[in-house]
Amino acid sequence: MAQKDAIKRHSLLINYLRSRGRTFEEIEYYLETESMVQSYDLNISQRTFQRDVKEISLLWGIDIEYNRTTKKYEIVYDKTETKNERLMEAFSIFNTLNVTERISEFIHFEDRKTSGTHFMMDIITSIKNRKLIEIYHKKYWEDNVTRREVEPLGIKEYRYRWYLIAIDKKDNSVKSFGLDRIVEINQLDIKYSFPEKFNINEYFKNNYGVIGSKNTKPELIELSFTSFQGKYIKSLKMHHSQKILIDNDDELRISLKLIPTIDFIMDLQYYGECVKVLKPKWLVDDIKSRLTNAKKQYK
Repeated sequence: MAQKDAIKRHSLLINYLRSRGRTFEEIEYYLETESMVQSYDLNISQRTFQRDVKEISLLWGIDIEYNRTTKKYEIVYDKTETKNERLMEAFSIFNTLNVTERISEFIHFEDRKTSGTHFMMDIITSIKNRKLIEIYHKKYWEDNVTRREVEPLGIKEYRYRWYLIAIDKKDNSVKSFGLDRIVEINQLDIKYSFPEKFNINEYFKNNYGVIGSKNTKPELIELSFTSFQGKYIKSLKMHHSQKILIDNDDELRISLKLIPTIDFIMDLQYYGECVKVLKPKWLVDDIKSRLTNAKKQYK
């Protein structure tokens, strides 16, 4: 029970300090109150608190430091770094799910299968050891499972799914494999040379999604959204290159510089009548053709 109490304290401390710094007296009172609300012994002494701070840093990679100017304890992390923000987000969810006993009454979960995240550590270990891995992968459009030998390069997230980015030894090309479609992963005792200049963030800098494109050069794209849809586009950018050209009561016009992959084209179709492609001309014609073909389905 002591271990469960410690994990619970870790979660509560991280979420309590996430918004702003707190004095030890505030932290002590907060945990004392939570002890009465929940069936955990969360009371702490200065000694226990210092031990928790060390364990949180060691186990979770989150540093809590004492600010001598404000005389408060604060979480020290870079809020601009995606990894840190996602870690904080994960702790918020973890804390919420552990506070409420009957969570099904208040939270609706998406009905989905495993995302394959249990393979992540195997992949990272193989990359660090520079060892080939064999994967047993099942495509959405095929029933059979295929065996591949690949050189792992990294892991990418897209649309709440995780993908293994690797060089397929079959044709020595970079491919993406959905972790949720991988049945099994085994590390092979075969070394490989990691590409010196490969950086997964740079590789996807101009890409959209995970599906590759024959076109390897980014293009300047202009889109016009309805004013209403534009509010969502401003709050959640389509791509890091997004720039606002016009923003008024009639439209939100933006420019993007990216490789227009099939993932990007599919997303444009998703917005339907709320978006109009302005440039380049070939993309305008492509979307027109797709919409015309879609209309024929209803005749």
